[in-house]
Amino acid sequence: MRLLADPVRWKLVRQLASSDQRVRELVKVLGQPQNLVSYHLRQLRDGGLVTSRRSSLDARDTYYSLDLTACSRALSHAAAAVHPALVPGPRTGPGQDRGQMGAGQRVLFVCTGNSGRSPMAQALLAHRAGPRIQAVSAGIRPKPVHPVAVAVMRDRYGIDIARHLPVPVQAVAGRRFDYVISLCDKAREACPEFTGQPGRMHWSLPDPISGEGGPAGYPAFERTATDLDARIEFLLPVLTGVA
Repeated sequence: MRLLADPVRWKLVRQLASSDQRVRELVKVLGQPQNLVSYHLRQLRDGGLVTSRRSSLDARDTYYSLDLTACSRALSHAAAAVHPALVPGPRTGPGQDRGQMGAGQRVLFVCTGNSGRSPMAQALLAHRAGPRIQAVSAGIRPKPVHPVAVAVMRDRYGIDIARHLPVPVQAVAGRRFDYVISLCDKAREACPEFTGQPGRMHWSLPDPISGEGGPAGYPAFERTATDLDARIEFLLPVLTGVA
């Protein structure tokens, strides 16, 4: 709470709550000098609320992400320190409160190959939200679904994505979506415009196939699944209109 009391840090957190961003983008939105924005980002990162990683498209760039799980934990602890009754209740879990979901919400996840990150995200959102949310995925250069992605989704969540067929993003570019979420830096830059001006989000996730950000193989896909599931958990209130 002390970290978030500063107005610049509060604005940074609000910006990063909806999408991963680069420093120059935050500078433009906040209208503050770059050195000041970088200073406050460092404070948030040191406090464990913000993470950063080099762009997979241009290693000279860095994407900053808000760690929503860490924020939730920290705010819960702060609330409990004031009074136990202030601790928030559990968030919506798989299959819960589906009747409150906004009818007809359509979400598109885009990554480079539509073989790992985006089909996993599609399946996790469908698993958590149920039939009231239409989850779709596509790729800039589609490839068959990766067998390790299939194994992780089956082992950890009991979800079968083995029958997933890769979809080129051009094939869905003419469809209307409420949100388009890019899952890798390359896809963010190559993603086409969509009808109806959907909400755009960017989640800068390492490529589990190449082992970007850590050892490749099963552990990399596990990390990706964990990150996606946490982000989707916090996406649900946005889709329900209660955020």
